[in-house]
Amino acid sequence: MFENLSERLEKSFKLLKGQGSISEINIAETLKDVRRALLDADVNFKIAKSFTDTVKEKALGQDVLNALKPSQLMIKIVHDELVELMGGESMDINLKGNPTVILIAGLQGSGKTTFAGKLANHLKSKKQKQPLLVACDIYRPAAIEQLKVLGEQINVPVYSEDGSKDPVKIAKNAIKQAKKEGQNLVIVDTAGRLAIDAEMMNEIAAINKAIEPHETLFVVDSMTGQDAVNTAKEFNDRLDFDGVVLTKLDGDTRGGAALSIRTVVNKPIKFIGSGEKMEAIDVFHPARMADRILGMGDVVSLVEKAQEQYDQEDARKLSKKIAKNQFDFNDFLSQIGQIKKMGNLKDLAGMIPGMGKMMKKVDIDDDAFKGIEAIIQSMTPTERENPKLMNGSRRKRIATGSGNDIQEVNRLIKQFDETKKMMKMMKDGKGMAGLMNKMGGMK
Repeated sequence: MFENLSERLEKSFKLLKGQGSISEINIAETLKDVRRALLDADVNFKIAKSFTDTVKEKALGQDVLNALKPSQLMIKIVHDELVELMGGESMDINLKGNPTVILIAGLQGSGKTTFAGKLANHLKSKKQKQPLLVACDIYRPAAIEQLKVLGEQINVPVYSEDGSKDPVKIAKNAIKQAKKEGQNLVIVDTAGRLAIDAEMMNEIAAINKAIEPHETLFVVDSMTGQDAVNTAKEFNDRLDFDGVVLTKLDGDTRGGAALSIRTVVNKPIKFIGSGEKMEAIDVFHPARMADRILGMGDVVSLVEKAQEQYDQEDARKLSKKIAKNQFDFNDFLSQIGQIKKMGNLKDLAGMIPGMGKMMKKVDIDDDAFKGIEAIIQSMTPTERENPKLMNGSRRKRIATGSGNDIQEVNRLIKQFDETKKMMKMMKDGKGMAGLMNKMGGMK
């Protein structure tokens, strides 16, 4: 989302390159360029000006340490101010109450229904909640059906009332149902509306008043930029919501909403979403987002995603197999499955420091592993367990069975052998030096 902003800021900091100190003269052009970059990213003009004024004040008041260059100090100050601009620290969702009632509101097409499903899945897996999804969008064709499909995907029940035209009544009845069935979380999906539609705004206010939710979340489509910020303010005036959700962060957007909305509505961003997968939801961390904006990656989030897929017992078994040089294609396939569960491959690569810029022109398909999986799945169980059996005739049969060229099969087997050697090298304690030497010969 922030690729263009990251690039512009990087160029801005280069204006200070070679300067021995920060002064009002040499900082002026840098800050002017930073302000332009923020405005181009669709950040509110007043917020952009206030931001650069604060950065200037702090930069001029600090001495440049011998260990730092002026551009490095400027990056640190801008980073710290970006964190403050986006709220300072992450804010937890309120899960008090039995059941906890969460109301989802937002504009038409903002991704509310998909987010409702993602949130139910997130709280079910991370907080061990028993959710009930409630279909209160009685206007959009197939909205109720969409929620039911999502509910089936994540194995969460959906409450709806066929033919009912009273969303307030539906929401109240759903809460009664949850209490009766022992479900401790109710997520109410409401109809999308326009801020200028008085009747629809009155309806969402009525639902809010009737069910008194413990948490009201306003869903914003990040791609609508500054318009989303203005609309959020109008909604907040009516609902006084508790937090903001930014959706569609994987889109080609300028990111102004993420940087402006916290200041305008004075409400925290609590979640971010990207893509359609039910796992594509993250708690919003201002510091991590600032890291990504400034091209520093987001290693903490990457590690957390890896840990979510990490099974201690499986890892112990795998470690034993590596030690005995028994790592096979079944293990290789299992590792691929865990990587896929972590999310979009390009996003994951972008979390590695320095990789964001490199990945900008690289197009990684979500099905990047499809060919590899097809090759391994075309092997017999015996071949998967005994990679040494891979002679020419077996490779040719596997290529035909998987719909690949023989060269692709050969390439995979070579990659598998290299991976196996690297794993053994690390296990044998030859360390990073040996590993790097080995990687130097790989493409």
